Amino acid sequence: MAMAAASASAMARRAASWPRLLLLSRAFAAAAAEPKRVLVPVADGTEPVEAAATADVLNRAGARVTVATADPAGDDRGLLVEAAFGVKLVADGRVADLEGEAFDLIALPGGMPGSANLRDCKVLEKMVKKQAEQGGLYAAICATPAVTLAHWGLLKGLKATCYPSFMEKFTAEIIPVNSRVVVDRNAVTSQGPATAIEYALALVEQLYGKEKSEEVAGPLYVRPQPGVDYVIDEFNSVEWKCSGTPQEGIPGQGLLSKHKVLVPVANGSEEMEALNLIDILRRAGANVTVASVEDKLQVVTRRHKFNLIADIMVEEAAKREFDLIVMPGGLPGAQKLSSTKAESNKPYGAICASPAYVLEPHGLLKGKKATSFPPMAHLLTDQSACDSRVVVDGNLITSKAPGSATEFALAIVEKLFGREKAVSIAKELIFM
Repeated sequence: MAMAAASASAMARRAASWPRLLLLSRAFAAAAAEPKRVLVPVADGTEPVEAAATADVLNRAGARVTVATADPAGDDRGLLVEAAFGVKLVADGRVADLEGEAFDLIALPGGMPGSANLRDCKVLEKMVKKQAEQGGLYAAICATPAVTLAHWGLLKGLKATCYPSFMEKFTAEIIPVNSRVVVDRNAVTSQGPATAIEYALALVEQLYGKEKSEEVAGPLYVRPQPGVDYVIDEFNSVEWKCSGTPQEGIPGQGLLSKHKVLVPVANGSEEMEALNLIDILRRAGANVTVASVEDKLQVVTRRHKFNLIADIMVEEAAKREFDLIVMPGGLPGAQKLSSTKAESNKPYGAICASPAYVLEPHGLLKGKKATSFPPMAHLLTDQSACDSRVVVDGNLITSKAPGSATEFALAIVEKLFGREKAVSIAKELIFM
């Protein structure tokens, strides 16, 4: 009887604990399901490719990314940020309004004067210092490790890297490392625009683990060997000619070349592809016009839902002459770009979904070799060059995916300005 009573008592205690265990398991499951929160602060002069790659890749991993402007309130621009190379974007909010919120990662893009503008934001400084003190993950790329994190004293005793020409700004307490990405304790640093995807994938690994990072990297089709030269598979080589005269460009950038390039964008366009084209071609001096095919200038891109502001509407662009029309991908955006008319007698190009969903249906790949986003390559009539990352056939250029966007843009620079110019920009980007 005593044994039976003891057994019954034990069962009763276990039964009484089940509701509590159930509640704990549900709480644990809810916590596990809660997405990681990531803050990407931006400011006037921020490098757009670095901001976009960070937001895009972390969004693919499942993080809840907030892009917030660190620029002071008080003007009539609202959340508009004038990033580097004439790129205009609209932030999700203001850093000043997020001071009391917790983030799993704060990741600072570079660019000048963007890095200095981030450095001078007192609320951001306070937030990142608190993040570091509490053992939270924080990161910076390009000039920002030296200009911002080092200035705040957040790299003391740590190994770190940055844009090579800023390495001398590291104080004696910092251990400089000439690597594309450096992880030391809870700080991650990287070198420049062309290391941005590697940097973002390292951040995914720190937040979610290596398996998740590899899962995210797959559909990006990242370069198998970072840091090496780009490769163009070219057929039927012709010289790309242009018309017109140099024009006044972005203030402080001097005259633009006579190469007039149209980059049409739509809701759902792939932000890394669009911004690589705009950024790199403008670095080269091309006169790049970004045209919205929507009913307003503001376009919402595919992954992070970046709010990109186009220069003109596509109806206005249709009245102008361009030497090159080149289309970013992103399936929803590519489907909307299908009405964009490229001329087969002038240079034209597309990346990712756009060769299959824009060029092929319009007969603009007829008799041409091209590549495309691999899951869509079966839509191309001629699939013989689909394994290539960048393909040029006469006056046509195509490329594969977000991970080949920098190579794609550099190949366009080579065709328009020559190999020497392209290599110079590749080195400036820390591509090679």
